Amino acid sequence: MKKNKKTVVIGASDNPARYSYRAVNMLKSHGHDVVPVGIRKGQVAGLDIHLDKPEQSEVDTVTLYVGPQNQPAWYDYILDLNPKRIIFNPGTENDELERLAQQRGIRTEEACTLVMLSVGNY
Repeated sequence: MKKNKKTVVIGASDNPARYSYRAVNMLKSHGHDVVPVGIRKGQVAGLDIHLDKPEQSEVDTVTLYVGPQNQPAWYDYILDLNPKRIIFNPGTENDELERLAQQRGIRTEEACTLVMLSVGNY
């Protein structure tokens, strides 16, 4: 059986109206190891939202739910996780971060995590 890979969700929220909330729940329901990271305390899918940019190893994917204007504060954290890929969900596209990631050999995708999970190409 294939082991599902670790995904760090940047911009996680405990608000059911937010796409990041839906993404954490959907990733977990698909059996992925999910690490929700955000700026407000809370829980989503039974997981505590980390406020402290926790160290992680063997990260497959970082999926972004933070607008490009707020991403520079996350650059070092995201790049230091050394994920295999970064998904820029709609509204999070950022040429600068994409370029920095690609210079480190990190694949980038402008896509929607929810759609990718729904159609089976996550």
